[in-house]
Amino acid sequence: MLKIYVSPSCSSCRKVKEFFKRRKIPFQEINIFKDLNYGDLLYLLTKTENGTDDIISDRSKIIKEQKIDFNNMKINQLIEFILKNPSILRRPIIVNDNEMQVGYNAYDITSFIPRARDYAFSHCSKKECPTFSACEHSNDNKKVISKS
Repeated sequence: MLKIYVSPSCSSCRKVKEFFKRRKIPFQEINIFKDLNYGDLLYLLTKTENGTDDIISDRSKIIKEQKIDFNNMKINQLIEFILKNPSILRRPIIVNDNEMQVGYNAYDITSFIPRARDYAFSHCSKKECPTFSACEHSNDNKKVISKS
């Protein structure tokens, strides 16, 4: 299932959630300040191509003040540090079984839409479509799962 790691005050996070809701694509929302856990972070780290650079903001105040060097941390130390300081995570983080995207990019986010759903959305969600009322896409009632 698609997971989106968000913070409540993040405007990019709201855009991402609205993007998927509009297309009726189910997702699990994980609030990084309330719901993030050790397993989530371990999972995210296994998805990165460039390690911590992909998911951690090096501009974060706490990293600059404490002069944190993630390269010298063991994985357990790293995860514990992030759990204590979740604001250092870039957001939103969108992840599924095959890929991960950090931040909101209107073009790149389309890779998370299943091809059939994308086709249906672009062709059958228009009122001009002769089969609109019978279209499976227009009647899609999949529920969005949210922890917030």
